[in-house]
Amino acid sequence: MLYKIAVASSDGENINETFGSAKSFVIYEVSDDVYKKSEERICTTEEKIAENNCNSKVCGNADSCDSGCGGQGEASSKVELIADCRAVVCKKIGFPIQKQLERKAISAFDVNCTIEEALNKITSYYNRIDRHESLKK
Repeated sequence: MLYKIAVASSDGENINETFGSAKSFVIYEVSDDVYKKSEERICTTEEKIAENNCNSKVCGNADSCDSGCGGQGEASSKVELIADCRAVVCKKIGFPIQKQLERKAISAFDVNCTIEEALNKITSYYNRIDRHESLKK
């Protein structure tokens, strides 16, 4: 099964960007347990974290928005950018973003490790899930 994973990284080696601060996403194509870098997608809008940009209906923090939601429009543009991906891997993903990703059936992984380590684990996980194998070892 062929699918894509979006990764937020500024150095191409480590997962070191939060979803909200990511300027781009590196897209990896996965077939079985083999992954390869296919492209980089640049975020076209810069998110701003400010009261006047916060959509309190999305994050609920209108008084002191620090959730990184950037308002509904900003977050939605990044979610749309990776809408064809099965998963996104970032250093941290806020709850409002997770809900938007969930609505698009995109799995969210917030981890602090190398890209290689994360992709090895995630592709192994999906491979077992797709083959209906037990996750217990």
